Amino acid sequence: MVDSDLRIAYETHDGVRELIDCLVHSLEGISLDFDRWDEQYVKGPGMYVAVVTGPSVADFADPMGHNTWPTDRCRDVCLDLESFFETAREVAMTRDGAVVVSVDGVVQEQMVRFRDLTPGDLEAADEPAAEYEDWMGARHMSALDTSQRQNVISTVTLSEETGRVTRFKGGSFDTAKRTELGGQWNLQTYS
Repeated sequence: MVDSDLRIAYETHDGVRELIDCLVHSLEGISLDFDRWDEQYVKGPGMYVAVVTGPSVADFADPMGHNTWPTDRCRDVCLDLESFFETAREVAMTRDGAVVVSVDGVVQEQMVRFRDLTPGDLEAADEPAAEYEDWMGARHMSALDTSQRQNVISTVTLSEETGRVTRFKGGSFDTAKRTELGGQWNLQTYS
């Protein structure tokens, strides 16, 4: 028997997919709620979330000082989605660093900075090194790289400059500009 025969396939697990959808929809809502994207010198909400397996990210992340997720207000993403949305909206405007969420939806209190991939990390990745796009800033490049780690299922970002929401998985990504978020429900797209 090979170790892979015993591996849990979180990437295709319905509950984990639902969790990632909740994260994406929340970040889209935060982007659409902010109406000052076009004002000069105004920074919008920005967020970086990583969905991980395992008990710790200490092997590839460092604490972001006093930047923490208010677990007293929201400890689980899908348990109370409205509470998560409100908490995430505040965090997106006031804190820096990545939010770590386990595959069961529990949010880690300490926000982190993910370390760069090492050559050994790249060798262990299933896919070749990811290609950066011109629109990517440091948050997005980190999320793309971090998505290639073995115990990271997905990363999701909200751009504080444009409101773009991007989902990263295994070194690839799906992105939507702010005008593309929400489909027919986005008033900016259909007005």
